[in-house]
Amino acid sequence: MQIKNRSTVAGIFFGYFIMGLVDIVGISANYVKADFSLSDSVSSFLPLIAFISFAFLAVPSGMLMNRIGRKNSVLASFIITLIALSIPITGYTFPAMLTTFALVGIGNTVMQTSINPLLADVVPENKLTSSLTLGQFFRSVSSAIGPILVTTIMLLTGNWKNTFPIYAVITVIGILWLYKSPVTERNTDDTKKSSYLSILQLLKDRHILILFLALFAFVGIDVGLNVYVPDFLQTRCGLPLQQAGLGSSLYFTARIIGSLIGAVLLLRYRSENIYLYTMATGVIIFIIMMLFPQLYIALTSIFIIGLVCANVFSILLSLALQYRPDKANEISGLMIMAVSGGAIIPLIIGIINDLTGGSTGMYVLLICLLSLLASAIYLCKSKSLPKN
Repeated sequence: MQIKNRSTVAGIFFGYFIMGLVDIVGISANYVKADFSLSDSVSSFLPLIAFISFAFLAVPSGMLMNRIGRKNSVLASFIITLIALSIPITGYTFPAMLTTFALVGIGNTVMQTSINPLLADVVPENKLTSSLTLGQFFRSVSSAIGPILVTTIMLLTGNWKNTFPIYAVITVIGILWLYKSPVTERNTDDTKKSSYLSILQLLKDRHILILFLALFAFVGIDVGLNVYVPDFLQTRCGLPLQQAGLGSSLYFTARIIGSLIGAVLLLRYRSENIYLYTMATGVIIFIIMMLFPQLYIALTSIFIIGLVCANVFSILLSLALQYRPDKANEISGLMIMAVSGGAIIPLIIGIINDLTGGSTGMYVLLICLLSLLASAIYLCKSKSLPKN
């Protein structure tokens, strides 16, 4: 299948940029905490509200696609996001912000579930992994810009909430762009008869189960690093919080660079091989970072880990979609359900850190990396998955 409408593809990539708006939840939680004098435990509940929806709504989102189509599902997710962004504009209260965070999470769940199969409808199959990686690049750019934009708006206007109208306008542009874009969606097998139970039963397939667990572990790594790298740099390297916070920005910057590199490499090499080599590198570098807590080693390690993690999401998702293209909607919902690892793994790290009084919880991320390496070895040896 050839790309017939580049404007349509560009509109879908713009959707990935909108997808990255969910990461404003992190910095917004800090401002909400200060504005309403919240405790740490209450404020930490805010990101959980946004990410926990992936555990419960991803599979129903796949079922929704079966009924209204992929493009309409993406449009619905944009509209939900727009409503969420409009709430702080009309009234700024703590219950209103709880509603905003919840709707952002719901919209992002539907968006991530539907936009990846939609992209698969408009790009050639042999370019799907590379295209998904490019989509993640646009999301990473959005994620990196978010904290900078909020800080800039705060300095210029004295009100961080002025960020929401800007994001709302961006979302409106995305709605209009995609609405006007023609998309011919592929038919999937028996789409009207799928149920929640039948979708979960896909996990009985060993390949799907391994891909699901790998994605769960990866998102846990991704969110865990974003949340706990500053704490690691404080406790292990002695940096003050203001400087330690730059560790997360360093990780996101590496993700952006890695996505661009991956988009090129995935056109030439098998995605399973790239996955194997990057995970092996990630395990080695992470062990070095934990054993030698010097600042320059830690920062270099964080950057390299960001590079090797940049394409994991795209590789795992594309392998799942290509393994059972007849169940693309259902598998997409199932795989996005694994994003709930971003809520669970960091929680485990936090509990261990509280119990030990240090950064011992970071070793949970090493276990996750080792599980990814094991899945990469399995996928490279497997003959049942498509060869990219």
